[in-house]
Amino acid sequence: MMPMTKNSTCLPIQPIGVARTTDDGETMFLEIDARYADAFLRVAEKQHLSILYWMHELTDQQREILQVHPRGDRSVPLHGVFATRSPMRPNPIGVTRVELLGVEGNRLLVKGLDARDGSPIIDIKSG
Repeated sequence: MMPMTKNSTCLPIQPIGVARTTDDGETMFLEIDARYADAFLRVAEKQHLSILYWMHELTDQQREILQVHPRGDRSVPLHGVFATRSPMRPNPIGVTRVELLGVEGNRLLVKGLDARDGSPIIDIKSG
């Protein structure tokens, strides 16, 4: 890992896993790298998790959009992206609170994740 300094312009964020769709379309598996196995201690006891992921399908042009109509509703005035949950943002980091349905080895089965198949998972937090 790269050491951080006061003047750093690059943040060394590495994915810990990847989101995978399931056949039912309502749930997703989070396939987490086996080297993080120790981080799963007591995860199965949780009902909800917050998943941080990289919205990998956004283009460079979409990342330059700084104002949006919330939920795409043009009858609502423009808002800066920091005042919305829009995926259009300089750093396309998504965060979703999900229901944890199960843990199978290094895979978590979750419901409610709005990521796409193949989205890199950045972090997992309780709640």
